[in-house]
Amino acid sequence: MAVTGIAGPGGGSAGKPVGLVHLATAGRDGGQGHRRLELGAIGRGAIREESVRVGFAMLREALRGRSP
Repeated sequence: MAVTGIAGPGGGSAGKPVGLVHLATAGRDGGQGHRRLELGAIGRGAIREESVRVGFAMLREALRGRSP
């Protein structure tokens, strides 16, 4: 599991705005998953919470043998 992005409140740019988050999974079987979230400037806490929620959902899918 890997997560990267701009949670804010500062640090964003035109190419990488606040609220942009990338999540990825990779399994031993070679399965991979990627999600790009564009959450906007909804607040640092809300961005982090949504990233964790999506990340756990991706992990559940990966453990079930399905690429998210």
